Amino acid sequence: MIIRSRAPLRLGFAGGGTDLETYSNINGGAVLNATISMYAYCSIIPTDNGKICIYSYDNKNNLEIDSVPYIAPDGDKLILHRGVYNRIVKDFNGGNPLSFIMSTSNDAPVGSGLGTSSTMIVAILEAFNKWLKLGLNDYQKARLAYDIERKDLKLAGGKQDQYSAVFGGFNFMEFKQDGGVLVNNLRLEKNCVNELECSMILYYGGQSRKSADVQFELTKNIINRQIENTAQKKDTTISALDALKKNAYDMKHYLLTGNLAAFIQAIRVGWENKKKTSSIVSNTELENTINFAMANGAEAVKVSGAGGGGFLLLLCNPINRQKLTDALKTLDGSVYSVKFSDSGAESWITH
Repeated sequence: MIIRSRAPLRLGFAGGGTDLETYSNINGGAVLNATISMYAYCSIIPTDNGKICIYSYDNKNNLEIDSVPYIAPDGDKLILHRGVYNRIVKDFNGGNPLSFIMSTSNDAPVGSGLGTSSTMIVAILEAFNKWLKLGLNDYQKARLAYDIERKDLKLAGGKQDQYSAVFGGFNFMEFKQDGGVLVNNLRLEKNCVNELECSMILYYGGQSRKSADVQFELTKNIINRQIENTAQKKDTTISALDALKKNAYDMKHYLLTGNLAAFIQAIRVGWENKKKTSSIVSNTELENTINFAMANGAEAVKVSGAGGGGFLLLLCNPINRQKLTDALKTLDGSVYSVKFSDSGAESWITH
């Protein structure tokens, strides 16, 4: 028996940063995002040999040990896998160790701005949920994934990634002051979704040409800087986050009414406000790439995720799509089409 799972990565359109607890627990947050057809994958083969074997093909880390109820930390090696396993054994298996072979992989590098770490946790959790018949509902899975990543592993970040990976689709998420989360799935007209896919391009390059470890550290530094600025109630940061939250509500309305011209304008406004949350969200290399894209047919560009590098989301008139794509291909990075995914985390059993 083999248990397989996958969870979709996401594009953040508006409100990123307002899902950090230092902001949302005081002001309430709102985020608009959508999952795409890029995934984190997990396979588990149960065994009875008293061994735990984990193979992470995206970061090329492996672990082969005797079955134990708690996998001790080893730096950052397989930190996500360890976090999920330790919580599953503690909360759902009576502290009794499990024996299995696990393999994981990801369609995008860690730190690329598509929620890769959180999505991997969701994929691993989904596989355990299927194997052990835990019966967790979507809100329980998302909350548990958040607690594992943010509380147990103490990795800085917000809440949107776990919920988007579990629920899938276009979602408007509200983060309440009491810590609660409300996920509103948006039922968009098919014409609107088609037009968005024709109008969007992903470009992976710039700062992301550095190693995944460097990009991951940069992303972490940006998030920590935003947390620090918010906790200190810095006016510039708080005002920018307030504007990003309002932008999320506005963009939800634009999508539901099919006003894509206003949506594109809101992307531009949102990126300018995002840069005000921290001085290291953008950099010269990123701005040069953005300016190049704008000069070759892009109408709006933003960094997906916390900033600093990774994937750039570009919007253009579909008539100019090929022109923009050809121009971007003259740079050092890679160009991807956008295909949205309606489904959230999924799991199945094969033989």
